[in-house]
Amino acid sequence: MVERRDVIGGGLVASLAAAFGSPAEAQARRDPADDAADMKVADAIDKLRQSLEHEHESVDVAQIRSQQRTYLKANQKFPDYMDVGIEVWERMHDWHVRTRQPLNIIRTNDGRFGMVFGVTTLMLLPQQVGWLHFVGLRQPLMFSVESRFLAAQARS
Repeated sequence: MVERRDVIGGGLVASLAAAFGSPAEAQARRDPADDAADMKVADAIDKLRQSLEHEHESVDVAQIRSQQRTYLKANQKFPDYMDVGIEVWERMHDWHVRTRQPLNIIRTNDGRFGMVFGVTTLMLLPQQVGWLHFVGLRQPLMFSVESRFLAAQARS
C-alpha cells in the first residue's frame, strides 16, 4: 500500500523538476562550443592514456626483443646470451630500475658482466670500440673439455 507521504513527496519532486527544466531540455539546448570543449578534453584524456600505456617502452627493449624473435623463429628457443654495448647496457639498467623489474647482474668466470633480461642474459662488451649501441646475438662458447674435444674432432 502506498502511503500518503510518498504520494505527496513524489508529486513535489515532479513539480520542481518541471518548474526548473528537465535534463532532456538541457541537452537539447547544448552549445556547439561545449561540444568542442568536450572533444578537446576527450582527446587530452586519450593522449594521456596512450602515454601511460607506452611509458615503459624503450628503443633498446624493442631492438633486443626483435632479435629474440628472430632467433626464436630460427632455433625454436630464446637465445641464452646476447652481446650489448656499454650505452645499451646502461639504458637497460635504467629500464630495470624505472619499471621496477628485478635486476640480476652476474659476473662470469672470465670476468665479464651479464644482466638477465627475461630468459636471455645480456653480456656487456666494453672492449669493443664503436659498439656503444651494439645489440647482437652471442656465439656459443665452448668451456668444457668435452666440447673442446668435439670441436677439435669436427675440425679434423
